[in-house]
Amino acid sequence: MNKSYYSLGLMSGTSMDGVDASIIHSDGTTKYQEIFNKYFEYNKELYRELTSIRDKITNSKDLKTLQNKLKSIEKEITLFHVKVVKEIIKESSVEIDLIGFHGQTIFHNAEEKISTQLGDGKLLSKLTKKIVVYDFRQNDLKNWGNGAPLTPIFHQVMVSKINDQFKIGYPIQVINIGGISNITSTSDPKDPIRFHKVYANDIGPGNCLIDEWIRKKTKKRYDKDGLIARSGKTNKSILKKALENFNKENLNKYLETPKNNLRYQRSFDTKDFDISFVKDLSLEDGASTLTDFTAAIISQGIKIASGMRHPNLDKWLVCGGGRKNKYLMDSIIKKGPEYFKIDDPHFNKKLYDLKTISLEPIEKYEIDGDFVESQAFAYLAIRSYLKLPISFPSTTCCKEEYGCTGGVIVKNY
Repeated sequence: MNKSYYSLGLMSGTSMDGVDASIIHSDGTTKYQEIFNKYFEYNKELYRELTSIRDKITNSKDLKTLQNKLKSIEKEITLFHVKVVKEIIKESSVEIDLIGFHGQTIFHNAEEKISTQLGDGKLLSKLTKKIVVYDFRQNDLKNWGNGAPLTPIFHQVMVSKINDQFKIGYPIQVINIGGISNITSTSDPKDPIRFHKVYANDIGPGNCLIDEWIRKKTKKRYDKDGLIARSGKTNKSILKKALENFNKENLNKYLETPKNNLRYQRSFDTKDFDISFVKDLSLEDGASTLTDFTAAIISQGIKIASGMRHPNLDKWLVCGGGRKNKYLMDSIIKKGPEYFKIDDPHFNKKLYDLKTISLEPIEKYEIDGDFVESQAFAYLAIRSYLKLPISFPSTTCCKEEYGCTGGVIVKNY
C-alpha cells in the first residue's frame, strides 16, 4: 500500500474574503479522507487592500509598477496564513506532513505565461516549521499549458469516492462556479478505454461580475441567494449585445479547434471581463442582467461540453460559491438556453437539451462544496511532493503527454 500523508490545503479565492482550510489524509493517487475543514475570514483592512489593488491591476505592466505595494500585502497575507496554520495545529489532532499553499491570485494571463499568487512559501515554512508546496501553476505555464484549472485531477478522485458510496453511475460532471466557472468531465476508472481520462476547461465568468457589481453599488460583498437580481429586470437588448461580444471573442476557440480536441484553448481571469455594459442600469436591473449573462455562458458551456464529449452527460454536480445563488442556478436551466441558438456542423450532433439535466449541489453527496478547492490543493501538494503530474493536456492544454508536475517544495527550517 502506498504511503499516505496528512496534508493541509489553504485556498483563498477570487472573492478575496478569506481562506478555506482543509486537512485530508491521502496517498495522492486514488483515495482520500476528509479530516478537517474551516473558514478563516480576512479582516476588513486586508480585504479592502486586496480588492483595491486588484482593481488597479489591469495588465502585467501594473505588476511591476505596484511591486512594492504587492510585496507588502504578500507579507500580510503570509502572516495571516501562519496564524491559520498555527490555529489548525492546535485544533486538529493530526500531525501535518505537508501544506498546500495556493496563495491569493492577483493576476492570471496564460498567453503571457504569467500567473501571480501572493504568498511567501519560504516564510510560511519557516514560521510554521512545515514542508510547504506553493506556486503550483508555473511549470504548467512553462509547458505551454494555461495554468488552470488545476482541480480536475482531484475532482476525478472525489467523484470516484461519491460513486463508490452512492452508485450514481458515470459519466459524472463537476461544475465549479467560483469567480470563474469551469467544468470537469470525469470517467469511470474501470473503463479500459477512458481510464482516468479527465477533461476540463474554463467556461467564463462565475461570481466575479455579480460580486463586483454588488461591491461597487452597495456595502455588501455579494448577492445573497440572488435576491437582488431576482428583484430586478434583465435588459434583454444589453444582454444580447454583451453575449454576442463574448462569443465573438471566445466561441470560435471551440469551433476552430480540431474535432478530437475536447477543451477550451485558453483559461480565464476575472480581468477578462468587466461590468461596463450595465453601468447605466439600476442596482437591481444590473444584478439581474449580469446574473443572466453569467448563466447564459454557463449553460452554453454545458451544452457544448455535452455536444463534444458524450451523449449522456446528464449528471452535473455543482460546487463553488455560485451554487448558493438560487437565481443564478435557476437561470442556468430556465433562461440561459434562450440566449443561444448554436447549430454548427463542428459538433456533428444536436446540442444538448438542458431541460434533461440535473444540476445538483454537491452537498447532496455529503461533500461540503465550500471546501472542494482547499481539499484539492491539499491533494495537489501530496502529488507535487511525490513528483506526480497535477495537470494534463486534456485539462490545461499542456504539452506533456502524461501530464506536468507542479508546485515548488520548500523546507525552510
